[in-house]
Amino acid sequence: MTTRRGTPEPAGSAGAASMDATGTSATASSGAPGVEPIGSVGVIGLGAIGAGVASSLGAAGFDLVVCDVRPEAVDRLSDRATPAATPAAVAARCDAAVVAVVDDDQVRSVLAGPDGLLSSPGRLRTVVVVSTISPETVAAMGEAAAGIGVTMVDCGVTGGPAAARDGDLISMVGGSDEAFATALPVIDAFSSLVVHTGAFGTGLLAKLARNAIQYGSWLAAYEGQRIAEAAGIDLGDLARVVRASDARIGGPATLMFRSTVAPFGPDDDAGLVEAMRGAAALAHKDLEAAVRAGVGLGLDLPLVAMAERRCDAIFGVGSDPDTSGGTGGQR
Repeated sequence: MTTRRGTPEPAGSAGAASMDATGTSATASSGAPGVEPIGSVGVIGLGAIGAGVASSLGAAGFDLVVCDVRPEAVDRLSDRATPAATPAAVAARCDAAVVAVVDDDQVRSVLAGPDGLLSSPGRLRTVVVVSTISPETVAAMGEAAAGIGVTMVDCGVTGGPAAARDGDLISMVGGSDEAFATALPVIDAFSSLVVHTGAFGTGLLAKLARNAIQYGSWLAAYEGQRIAEAAGIDLGDLARVVRASDARIGGPATLMFRSTVAPFGPDDDAGLVEAMRGAAALAHKDLEAAVRAGVGLGLDLPLVAMAERRCDAIFGVGSDPDTSGGTGGQR
């Protein structure tokens, strides 16, 4: 399920958010029919993302409670939020809580520590974890929450601090249909796009996949800049070329239009497959030229070489020589 600000799901559909004419939530507590409204939300962790999430929740009309180990972070929201000394104090006051701390240890402490959200849940019914942490921690904390009757969803977010502040984060949510419907009004308050990725744990995995694409593209940019720099090309000029080119041909998502990364099969459109074979052949040629240029400039370019080697898999016209199982066979 996907919800986008200004284009809500059809009325009565599971997880549908109530929107007003401006495309924002009509009330802070609106949600799917039959779901008990959420009126108060706590945010634990007021860093780059958490502070923006808190601001967006306050702007959406929720009764806001905030908690952070840094008093100055709490003070910055004193005009719109009630401070809480511990996560347990948040649980005593709030229907829902958003956990926006940095790492696994902090998430475990916030949720399962002596003064954690789950130590004395009070009125707490729903927890939204937006931290990027390990799948093992997500599973363990979800089990701990379920054991005391608290619903949890994992919510990977992308877009950065400005998007959090403006309510424009992209959110990937893992959890049951019921858990998603309950948490949606909270998540919608800080998101412009909300995608229900599936079962609990898949929101985090979607975020990790997104990160892999982002960091991988930055590595490709790094290797490309090494070629340009070694050749005496101004990197600012190269950046302008790349931005202008991406605006026309797209970035990493250009080839993300299929439901599988397996090679095309006999039932796929023959014209499309032929076009992809041609694109793969051109990519081999271009990347082989880049590898040779690197040799001539005294550069080792492992990502370029790997991309050349795996071109057929990238374009869906052959198996991946660097992997085994799952993506190498015909679908």
